Amino acid sequence: MPQSGTLKVWNEDRGFGFVKPADGSADVFVHVSALPREGPRPLVGEALLFEVEPGRDGKLRAVRVRRPGQTLREAAPTALRPARRPARRPPERSPLKGLMTLVLAGIVAVFGYTQYNAWQRARAVQAPPLSSPTQALAPQAPASAASPFNCDGRTHCSQMTSCQEAKYFLAHCPGVKMDGNNDGVPCEQQWCH
Repeated sequence: MPQSGTLKVWNEDRGFGFVKPADGSADVFVHVSALPREGPRPLVGEALLFEVEPGRDGKLRAVRVRRPGQTLREAAPTALRPARRPARRPPERSPLKGLMTLVLAGIVAVFGYTQYNAWQRARAVQAPPLSSPTQALAPQAPASAASPFNCDGRTHCSQMTSCQEAKYFLAHCPGVKMDGNNDGVPCEQQWCH
């Protein structure tokens, strides 16, 4: 049964207030969910119609609050409002999924590291670029069967182990930098004094 009264107190920030019944009984708690959704909020001192029900805590509260002359349907009271959908919870992450992601990342990292090292080794074995066009025209002599040396990309004296090896590289391998004075004798300060 609707009662009449006035809005006595309202706290907009917290969304509640109290209604003073016209019959002089004790003030009744009112929550924002009991007010009409449409239109402006009632002002303190404004006349209201409401019903009283016990809340979850057993204390009385105002429900289905509306202005005089406003129908119950227009006010969209709490009891007639459709139930709100519960908030969607984010899916729980499986610890196993995280572990599998970590393992997969580790496998990819190891594979990438081994491929990079293989590429670096292959690149080191390749002959360095030729420094002059005449060297490009000179065919590379194949290593003789009797020679223990072969062209493997080394070009400097510091990479040689003997004068004989330096002479072989100078005579047979392109791009070597072991005869600074162009006299035909390689590595004169280190191996071939």
